Amino acid sequence: MAPTPAVRQPLKLLMLHGYTQSGSLFHAKSRALIKHLQKAFPSYDVTASYPTGPIRLKPSDIPGYEPSDTADSDDSIEAYGWWRRSNTATPPLYTGIEEGLASVAKVLKEEGPFDGVIGFSQGAALAGMVAALLEPGRKEAFAHFVTQKGQDIGLPFPAELGASDFSHPQLKFAICYSGFRAPGERYRGFYENPGIQTPLLHVLGTLDAVVDDSRSRALIDACVGNPEQDGSVVWHPGGHFLPSQRPYLDAAVQFIRKQLDKTNGEAKEQEEEDVNDMDVPF
Repeated sequence: MAPTPAVRQPLKLLMLHGYTQSGSLFHAKSRALIKHLQKAFPSYDVTASYPTGPIRLKPSDIPGYEPSDTADSDDSIEAYGWWRRSNTATPPLYTGIEEGLASVAKVLKEEGPFDGVIGFSQGAALAGMVAALLEPGRKEAFAHFVTQKGQDIGLPFPAELGASDFSHPQLKFAICYSGFRAPGERYRGFYENPGIQTPLLHVLGTLDAVVDDSRSRALIDACVGNPEQDGSVVWHPGGHFLPSQRPYLDAAVQFIRKQLDKTNGEAKEQEEEDVNDMDVPF
């Protein structure tokens, strides 16, 4: 008889696209990364889910848009976001973020559990938020910032993630390409009291003219420990895109492998402790 093939462990990734993109477009742009991960982890069944943001954008929502003589209809572009940035307030507000978080909660509930999340630009900012939201104690962190001096200034913890029928473990890792921290008091619950505990890999472009360096560093600083010192910050010599060159694909592989080894080691240690605690008849 032929030997039974070994059952591969699942390695499920949640892929979050950037502003003006879609799930299908991010799928195309991250194909090299996913293929590299599938090759690097042959003992895992690597799968990726690509939801599309719930906010369909108008042509006027696109940076640099200039109206033509023939007005574009709202349906003329396939561009989506997880929220819109409103610059009428200081600091800027993310309008529609509740809807964006609710759509991700739905994916987590229906398609999870996921092992990790990978995002680009606005999707990378969202990836950091999602990683934080699934950590123990985050609901209390949000409650701490909701009301200050009698004013409701903090974003409430997403109702969908706090529902009694929602259950998802803490993510093992997150990878943020051109990521950033949401600005201002309203979003402190994602990043403080405590900081983000899920391991994050930050991949940034030295020539990125879209996401300012200070915004990316604010996300790095929101992570516990010292991400730069432990190799969790990687720079590529390019702009605002997901790099597909071998060194940066390998950086993602090494980071994920480190987190999986850590998780598997902790699981094995727990299993040994459970065995040692058993009552045995000798």
